[in-house]
Amino acid sequence: MDKSERIKNATTTIFKAVFPNTTNHYDTLFGGTAMQMMDETAFIAATRFSRQQMVTVSSDKIDFKKAIPAGTIVELVGYITHVGNTSLKVRVDIYVEEMYSDYREKAVSGEFTFVAIDENKKPVKVI
Repeated sequence: MDKSERIKNATTTIFKAVFPNTTNHYDTLFGGTAMQMMDETAFIAATRFSRQQMVTVSSDKIDFKKAIPAGTIVELVGYITHVGNTSLKVRVDIYVEEMYSDYREKAVSGEFTFVAIDENKKPVKVI
């Protein structure tokens, strides 16, 4: 399988409902909770691409464009944007959907960098 096909196949989509236990006093999703969900989605995409042990080494600018209210559905889409020697970058977009209408829009975006590691936690070439 060539690299572009592996990148396409690694795209990861996760859906979650936003419940009150994940929201702040404004009834919107905690920013840290959004970042945790994004990191998890990015980790899965990175692992699906490389099939190696991957660790997060950085998160780039995360843009919170729209508040995510309780009682909505979020769709997290993670996709590989760059493959380096020992690292790769995964972009994650969060879309918010109202439960009882077709309304959907992008709410949050960010990029995460992962490094492939061996059993001694030393960086290795991304295969």
